[in-house]
Amino acid sequence: MSRIPMLQIQTTPTVLHMDADMGQYSIRQPKADVELHTKPGKLTIQSHPIDLNIDQSKAFSAYHGGNMFDMNARIYSGIQQIFLQNMAERVQQGNELAAIHKPGNTIANIVGTNWQARPFPETRTPASMDNVSIRINTRAPDVRFEAGESEMNVTVNKPEIEYQRGKLDIYVQQYASIQYTPPSIDIGL
Repeated sequence: MSRIPMLQIQTTPTVLHMDADMGQYSIRQPKADVELHTKPGKLTIQSHPIDLNIDQSKAFSAYHGGNMFDMNARIYSGIQQIFLQNMAERVQQGNELAAIHKPGNTIANIVGTNWQARPFPETRTPASMDNVSIRINTRAPDVRFEAGESEMNVTVNKPEIEYQRGKLDIYVQQYASIQYTPPSIDIGL
């Protein structure tokens, strides 16, 4: 039995080696710059003084007659009235004296009843609780309001992005090879 000679082929594959490191991102963003300007609100209140008017002229007139003009006017009008009353009494007395036909002593009756003095006219006015008048005048205050203002300026800073590349090393760790081994030839034939 004879053998068929065989050719041997032996292969070695290529071995690639890859050494890779990832790249790295660095992102940094500074804070935004904020400027805030505020104008405060303004409230202005202006109040007006109270007007207080007190009129005591009627009270003074009731106490002591008031001012001279009013008191003289009351005396004058009172004396005029007393004068008219006295004149009416004198006319009545004259009429009684003229009536001599009546029985009795008319002169004695007239002189005997006319001995009382007439009072002087009143210089004061009647007292009353309404003699003092008080008036209070108030005005509402002037209120003005100016609203406050706020102004905000924001400056946004852009992000700072940095990228550091990673490394990528590719190399052949083992090259491919083919090895042929021929069959041994028997020379002895």
